[in-house]
Parts: sequence; structure tokens; C-alpha cells
Amino acid sequence: MIRSVKGTHDILPDESHRWHKIESVLHSFMQQYGYNEIRTPAFEKTELFARGIGTETDIVTKEMYSWIDQGGEKLTLKPELTAPVVRAYIQHNLASNSAVNRLYYLDALFRRERPQKGRTRQFHQFGAEVFGSEHPEADVEIITLVYNFYKSLGFKKITLRLNSVGSVECREKYRKELYSFLKPFLTDLSETSKLRFQKNPLRILDTKIENEKEIIKNAPKINNFFTKDDVSHFESVKSILRELEIPFTIDPQMVRGLDYYSRTTFEITSKELGAQDALCGGGRYDNLVEMLGGKPTPAVGFAAGMERLLIALKTKLSKSTPEPVQIYIVGLIPSAQAQVQKIASELRVNGWSVITDLLRRSLKAALRDANRKNAKISIIIGEEELAKNGILVKIMKSGEQTKILRKNFINHLTSLDL
Repeated sequence: MIRSVKGTHDILPDESHRWHKIESVLHSFMQQYGYNEIRTPAFEKTELFARGIGTETDIVTKEMYSWIDQGGEKLTLKPELTAPVVRAYIQHNLASNSAVNRLYYLDALFRRERPQKGRTRQFHQFGAEVFGSEHPEADVEIITLVYNFYKSLGFKKITLRLNSVGSVECREKYRKELYSFLKPFLTDLSETSKLRFQKNPLRILDTKIENEKEIIKNAPKINNFFTKDDVSHFESVKSILRELEIPFTIDPQMVRGLDYYSRTTFEITSKELGAQDALCGGGRYDNLVEMLGGKPTPAVGFAAGMERLLIALKTKLSKSTPEPVQIYIVGLIPSAQAQVQKIASELRVNGWSVITDLLRRSLKAALRDANRKNAKISIIIGEEELAKNGILVKIMKSGEQTKILRKNFINHLTSLDL
């Protein structure tokens, strides 16, 4: 037997309806906020992620699925979505259509990392980006959107963690100070953190290793290096969030995992996920568009895992079932099968959901299957019905049966309270 590749999984019919439910809410929610959907290719040039995410990030150095195609071009399956969206924004000159562009997405991503709860090697993310505004209200709009989205799904135990990593000017000064602080502890750091120490010591602040967490407790704080504009921007973000009555906690150690962030960063976590509690993360990245070849453009966004969300919603959605089929059609003789398919086609055109019996079962067996499918009505065509150009309509709940002429069946079904 050929099995699915490690770190991937199938979404079977008894689970896919849960995905449909979340996706439907997501599309409606994004529309309410004025966001338009964007879809980018499954793979991009490797250079896009090396430049956009950072050559020393774990994603680029360890996790990307990359190859060289027959034309000698280096390609990579998407490990994240912001860089492809930025590439599309630049390539198609979306700035010429509108000074502010609000975009959202839902897509599959690929990272060769150790599979864990809610994160497989092919996983799914949704998110949104705002291009064109440097002002704090854009940060708040993104945070409010995703926070209220989770609230609308019934989350009660969610926490918004907030930080600012300052501007490029601020971060450069802080990087030097952090480098000097960490240097005496170099032998105590993991191999990963030693590499980060040389390339980007700020990323050590995001460590999950306990002894390193103890070290960085006494590290200098980035807010001591903020410019006046950095302070003003972050204070405005916090002030508007308070005005909106969205609670938050300040987490000075939160730098996020990607190198392109500047100023506001945030995460939303849920106790309903256990130890791996992050539902989503995001922030501002005012330099990324320019880094990838576009004009200087401020931007802010977030990304969130679908699998993590479904885990957290498991108890809330477990009783949810697919929409029942409305009508089940049975042909009791071979010569009735053409009429079965014709009637089914007419009903579908008129908006009904219809299943036909494809196994030519006995009436008893077919009706048993109709009950399993939760059909509300069965239509039966036997020898007598075919000869008289009629059908037999059976209401499954009451068992009531009515013989109807073929020409009248649409009007009859419309009159029933389904």
C-alpha cells in the first residue's frame, strides 16, 4: 500500500465540512472589513524567500522544499505567504489601483519540520495584509480583525500579546547592545542560538530553551532604544486598542520568527490549545516591499494556522454535521434510470440537493440508505409510475406517500415545507 507522505494528512469527508464552516465565516468576515482575496502560485523562485524571510531563519536554512527545475531555475514550495503576496503586489502594480490595498488569503504551505500538534509538513494558513498606510490605525485594524474573528467563533480564553521591535534605526543600535550583553553567555547557548548570535542576535529573544530564557530575562530592553516616532506609534496602537476595549499584555521578548518585522508585532494565543498555544501572529513590515524590489511601502499583516484553529474548535464544531441531502431518488427497474437522472437534473437546476441510488438496490435497501443520508424526501419510480408518467413522493419523517404526475412534481415539491 502507498501511504501519504510523513507530515501530510488527508481531509476526509467527515472532517471537510468543519473546514467549509470556518472558510465560510472567514470569507464573510473579510468582506465585512473590505478585504479582497488574493491567490498566489504554489511555488515561487527560491530567491523570494531567501530575501524576504531572511537567509539565516530556520525556514530558509532548514525547512524549505526546494529544487532546481529542468531549466536550471531554483524553485521553492511556499513556506509562508507574506513574501508571495508582496511579490504579487509589486509585479501587478496594485498600488496604482488604490493608495491602500487590503488583501487576504487562505492557502496550503510547506515546511519540512518536525510534525507537531497543529503543524504538519503541508499545512494551511489564512491571513491578511494592508499595504500603503504607515499609521498605527492600520496596525489596530489588522489586530481588531483577527481578534474579533476568533471571538465570533466562540473563543473566550484568548490573549493578545503585543510588542514593538522599533524602526530599523532603533534595531541597529539595540542589536549592538544585545550582542555585547550575550557575548559572555556564548558558551551556554545552543548551536542554533550561536548561529543567530553571529547573524541576528534579536532572534535569540524568541528562544524556547529554558536556560536561554533565564539568560535573556536580564537582557537590555528594546524599548530603551526607541526613537520618538517609535514611541508615538506604539503608544497610539495601545491607546486605540484600549478605546476599542480589546485587552492586551505587553511582551518585550516577542520578536516573531521572521526578520522583516518592524515596530508593532503581536500574537494571539489560546489556552484551549495547550502548550503550543499560538493561534496567529503578525505585525508591521515597512521595509519588505522595498527589499523585494518595489517602491517604499508601509505594510502590516497577520497569518494564522487553520489546523491549530480546528484543534481549538474541536469541541465546538464536533456536533456539526454536513448539510443533509434534501431528495433521494430511487429507480426500481432498469428502464426507469433515464427518468431518475432527468428528474435529478431538473431538481438540481431548481436549487435542490439530490442523490440518486446508483446500485439498483431494492426499495427497502434504498430507503435505508436515504435515511442514512438524512434525506427529507424520497422519490420512487417503479414500473407503475413509469407507465403512468408519474412519481411516488415519500416524506421520510412521517412516512406519508403521494402519487404525483410527472408534469406537476416541481410545483408539488415547492409547496412542501422542507
